Amino acid sequence: MLLTTKQLFQKCYGRYAIPAVNVFFMEEIHGLFAAAQEANAPFIVQTTPFARDYAHADMLLSMIESAARIYPKTVYAIHMDHGYEEHIFEAIDKGGYTSVMIDASHDPFDKNIERTKAVVAKAHEKNISVEAELGVLAGVEDDLTVDAAHSFYTNPQEVEDFVKATDCDSLAIAVGTSHGAYKFSGGQGLQLQILEEIQARLPGFPLVLHGGSNVSAEVVERINAAGGNLKTDAKGVQEDEIRKAIPLGICKINIATDMRLLWTMVNREFFRNKPEEFAPTTPGKTFMEEYKKFMLKKFDLFGCSGKGSEFQN
Repeated sequence: MLLTTKQLFQKCYGRYAIPAVNVFFMEEIHGLFAAAQEANAPFIVQTTPFARDYAHADMLLSMIESAARIYPKTVYAIHMDHGYEEHIFEAIDKGGYTSVMIDASHDPFDKNIERTKAVVAKAHEKNISVEAELGVLAGVEDDLTVDAAHSFYTNPQEVEDFVKATDCDSLAIAVGTSHGAYKFSGGQGLQLQILEEIQARLPGFPLVLHGGSNVSAEVVERINAAGGNLKTDAKGVQEDEIRKAIPLGICKINIATDMRLLWTMVNREFFRNKPEEFAPTTPGKTFMEEYKKFMLKKFDLFGCSGKGSEFQN
């Protein structure tokens, strides 16, 4: 069942969160849909402009649509993450997406409102949900790089003004996370008081947590033991923080880095242990199984396992 993110958030707000997972290639899509069907969990499959450049938008959407036929009991939305107008308007016109994100967070407040309103007007004509962003996350994701000096937390008063001015359907906020593998190196964690104030000002409004990967120390250690050279002094978003953030309005949690680390771990270990192998399908099968197991744990953590049935009524 293909839904908009607005429809998903109307059910989950304050009760559970929905994972939004970036995909680039077939094995990821298989693993994601297989796990969701087994867990009876709603999810969001999302692509970035970087992924669209890598695989081509038509290829990505075709794989997602094929997965929906292979796993017919899934409940999901298709979201364009970190889009700019050239990508967003093309996606709206061509179809396939039920949600888009306009990332104008680096612009001045009034310019962010102006750009977001233009996207909202066009998207809502076709019943497509719109995610906007307020506040700037540090870190690296795809071809986006922001250093810590230019990042800043979201202002709750600005959130209230922004949502009323733009009519966006959800808002990504900066509360301490960062993009990429090296999160929380300063140990600050999530700023839950910001979520509390936003919820008090806009009760029921869906918030989005970007940079939601956990960055497992075990996975990083296994990568390095198999020939990698990743830093080991940072951590991602911890499970207890996720549990605290969900009742405060976090409806969507983005996951990208964890999947890249998982792919790297599986492939490095496979070819270390079996140096005579060269076929991509053998480690590919292992990756799909590991991906599925990873997502099943995420569905449980976010509280959305078994919740797919809510959307069948």
